[in-house]
Amino acid sequence: MESPNSNVFRSKYASLRRMFSSSKCGPKVYVFKGLGVLAAGGLGITLGYEGLARYKSLVVHAEAELSREPKLNIYEDGDGKTRRTSDLIATGNQSDGKEAPKSPKALVVEPNEGLDLKENGKQSLGSNDENFDWAQLGEIVSPYWKRLLIAVGSAFAVALINIEIPSTLGKLVDAVTDQLMLMRTSMSEEMSTEFLASLKAPAMKLILLYIAQAIGTFSSIYNLSVIGEGMALELRTRLFASLLNQEVSFFDSHMTGDVASRLTADIQEFKSSFKQCLSQGLRSVSQTLGCVISLFFVSKEMTLTVVAVVPAIILLGTIFTRGLRKLSRRSQNQLSEASGNAEEALSNIRTVKTFAMEEQELLKYRIAIKELQRLNIDLGAGIGLFQGGSNLFLNGIVLGVMYTGGKLIAAQKLSSGDLMAFLVASQTIQRSLANMSLLFGQYVRGIGAGTRVFSYINLDTPELKASRAQGDILDTLQGEIEFKNVSFSYPTRPNTLVLKEFTLKLPKGKMVAVVGASGSGKSTLVNILEGFYPLLEGSVTIDEHPIDKLNTKWLRKDAIGLINQEPILFATSIMENIRYGKPSASDDDVIEAAKRANAYEFVMDFPEGFHTKVGERGVTVSGGQRQRIAIARALIKQPKILVLDEATSALDADSEQIVQKALDSAVQGRTVLVIAHRLSTIKKADVIAVMSHGSIVEMGTHDNLMQKKGFYYGLVKQQEFLTKPT
Repeated sequence: MESPNSNVFRSKYASLRRMFSSSKCGPKVYVFKGLGVLAAGGLGITLGYEGLARYKSLVVHAEAELSREPKLNIYEDGDGKTRRTSDLIATGNQSDGKEAPKSPKALVVEPNEGLDLKENGKQSLGSNDENFDWAQLGEIVSPYWKRLLIAVGSAFAVALINIEIPSTLGKLVDAVTDQLMLMRTSMSEEMSTEFLASLKAPAMKLILLYIAQAIGTFSSIYNLSVIGEGMALELRTRLFASLLNQEVSFFDSHMTGDVASRLTADIQEFKSSFKQCLSQGLRSVSQTLGCVISLFFVSKEMTLTVVAVVPAIILLGTIFTRGLRKLSRRSQNQLSEASGNAEEALSNIRTVKTFAMEEQELLKYRIAIKELQRLNIDLGAGIGLFQGGSNLFLNGIVLGVMYTGGKLIAAQKLSSGDLMAFLVASQTIQRSLANMSLLFGQYVRGIGAGTRVFSYINLDTPELKASRAQGDILDTLQGEIEFKNVSFSYPTRPNTLVLKEFTLKLPKGKMVAVVGASGSGKSTLVNILEGFYPLLEGSVTIDEHPIDKLNTKWLRKDAIGLINQEPILFATSIMENIRYGKPSASDDDVIEAAKRANAYEFVMDFPEGFHTKVGERGVTVSGGQRQRIAIARALIKQPKILVLDEATSALDADSEQIVQKALDSAVQGRTVLVIAHRLSTIKKADVIAVMSHGSIVEMGTHDNLMQKKGFYYGLVKQQEFLTKPT
C-alpha cells in the first residue's frame, strides 16, 4: 500500500500521453519540483527546456506507477488527501497570488483545444494531424479518371435502375389487381391469355433491369477496386519515400510502431473507407435523389412526408461529425502507441526474457489497449447514437407512407399499384439513407486514418538533406578529414552539448583512433561524419570540402564504409547481405570481399554457402560471423574512408582476434577513424585522440601517451586491471 506521504502523481496514463502528444495543453500547465513550481505554461507562457524534460519524465513515471486501475485526473497531495486536478489548478495559479500545491512530484494539466504549447515559439510538442489533404488525394486519383468515370457512371446507372424497378413492379401489381377484379365476375380462356400478355411486358422489363443492375454493380465495384488498390500503392510509396527521406533525428523521436501503423493499418483503413464510401455513397445519394423525384410524379402529398425526414438526418450527421473525427484520430493514435509497445517488446524479446519482464510488458501493453478499448467504445457509442437516431427517423417514413397512402386509396386518389411503387421506392430511400448513416462511421474512420497518413507524407524534407541532395561529388577522393571547432547537441536533447569546440584532423591514409569514457562523444563523430545531424557550430571537411556541401548519397554510398559495434543483417542470404554495400556487385565481387573480411571459410562451411539465410537481424550466425559479414559489406564498395565504431567491443576474445585480422587487412591504404573501447586494438594507430566531456584532452601515439601518464594512461591501466585474471 502506498504511503500517504508518497506524493505520487496519479493520472490516467493514456490521458497524459494524449495531452502530451497532441500539443493541446492548457489553459494552465504546472511542473513541480521540490516544493515549488519549476515551470508554468498557459496562455502566453511557455515551458522551458527543463520544464519540458520534467514534464516528459512525469509522463513516464505515471506510466510506471499504473499497476492498478487508475482514477482519471486524481492526484495525492502532501497531506495524503485524494483530490481532483481541478482543485489543484484552482489553488495553484500563482498569478492569482495563491499558494502553489505542496506536492514535490506533481503535474497538473487541463485539456484545452485552443492552445498550442511550444518551446520558444519554435518547438511544438504535437503533430500536424489536423487537416486532410484533399488536393493530394485528387492528384493521386487523377491517373484513374477514366475508371473513376466508369465507376461513377455505373453507380448512377444502377441507381437509375433501382428507381425504375418500383415503377415496373407497380405496373405488375396493377395488372394483377385488374385481373383479380375481373375474376370476381367471370374468367374465360381469352381473358386468361390477355392476362398473361399484360404481364409479359413488365416482367421482361424487370428481368432486363435486374441483369443490367448486376452488370452495373460489377463494373462499379471492380473499377473502384482497381482505383483503390492503385491509390493504396501510391500512398504507401509516397509515405515510405517520405520516411526514408527523413533524417535519423526523426526516428529518434518517433516510435517504430507508430510509423509502421501508418504504413500498414492506416492506409488499409483509408483504402477500404474510400472504396465503400465512393461506391455505396454514390449509389445511395443518386438513388435517394432519383426516388424522391419519381415519387413526386406518383404523389406529392406522400413525397412531402418522406422529404421532411431528410433535413433532420443531415443535421444529426453534422452535429456528430466533428466530435467523432477527433475521437477517431485519438483512437488511431492510441492504436499506434499500443502497436509500438508490442513491437518494441517483441523486437527485443531476448532482453525482455533475460530480465523476466514479461508481466511488466504485458501490463504496459494492456494499459495502452485498455485506453484504446475505451476510445473505441466511445466512438462506437457516437456512431451508434447517430445510426439509431437516423433509423428512428427512417422508420417514420414507412409509417407516414402507409398512413398517407391508406387515406389516398380510401379517397380513390391512388391506385394499389401506385401505392406498391411508392412503398418500394420509399424503402429504397430508407435503405439508402440507412446505408449513408452506416457509411458515416466508415467515413469518420477513413478520414482519421487518411489524415495520419498524409501528415507523414507531407513531412518537410529536412534542411540538411534538402541542401545536400544535389551536393558536390568529388572526382578524386583523397580521404583527408577535419573537424573544426565543432559544437553539437542532439535534437532530442538540445540543451546538452555533446561536442564542445571539437577539433581533430585525420590525414589521408592514416588511422586515427578516438578513445574515452562512455558518453564522452566518441560515436557522435560517426553520426556527424555520416551527415545524420546538422552542426550547431563549426564545420567538418573532407579534402577541404565542407560535408554540408557534398552529396549525401555519394558520401554514404561510395566514400565512407561504416562498421559498427552491432551490425544489423537483413533476413536474406549472406550473398545479398554483402551485396547490400554495392547492389551492382557481381557474385565474384561478393566472394572476394568475403575473403578480404576473413569470412569466406566459415561461409563455405554452411551447407548452402553464400545462399544461407541469416534470419532476422542475423540471429542465426554468431557475433563474430555477423561482424565479418558486415566488414565484407563495407569493403565491397571499396571506400576511401573507413569508420570502425567499436567494431570488436561486443565480441569474445577468440572472435575478436579473427575479426581484428580482417580489420588489419581492411584498413590498408584508407583513411580510418576508429572509435575504440578496447584500447588493446588501437596500439597501431597513427594518432590516438582522448576525449572527455565532448573535447579532446590528449593526443599522440600509444607510446607517447603512455609516457605522459595522463588520461590515456589511466584508461589503459584501468582496462588492464579489469581484464587481469584473478
